[in-house]
Amino acid sequence: MLSVVDRQQITETLARHAFVVDENELDQLGEVFTPEATYDMTRSGMGAFQGIEAMRAAAAQMLAAGHAPLSHFVTNITITETGESTASVRSKGLMIMHDGALHAVVYDDTVSLHEGRWLIASRIISPIPAAAADLH
Repeated sequence: MLSVVDRQQITETLARHAFVVDENELDQLGEVFTPEATYDMTRSGMGAFQGIEAMRAAAAQMLAAGHAPLSHFVTNITITETGESTASVRSKGLMIMHDGALHAVVYDDTVSLHEGRWLIASRIISPIPAAAADLH
């Protein structure tokens, strides 16, 4: 059973991800992801990336192209134990883009206990479409 400390560490890992990418500290992705983690943004039209080096290269390319968010916010975190050292985590994210636009997403993560730390082993990002402004 996941302890309160496990849940706190998992939540902190999700928060750490936001700081690592927002502050362009891509050399610290290993503090957030397992070495062979998958980062899947195909539902956003941006592909999927396997491993920290591929994620680092994709993030750097997005930043250089001006497509990386300025700031990430993670909320509504739910954690479900799936094994002795694994859990499924669902959360919502809000991103502020360079042009001021707001993007909302759902993160579906698998986390695992890796060398004594809870890290993201898999992340699937699903955009939340904006509601139609006029339904009439």
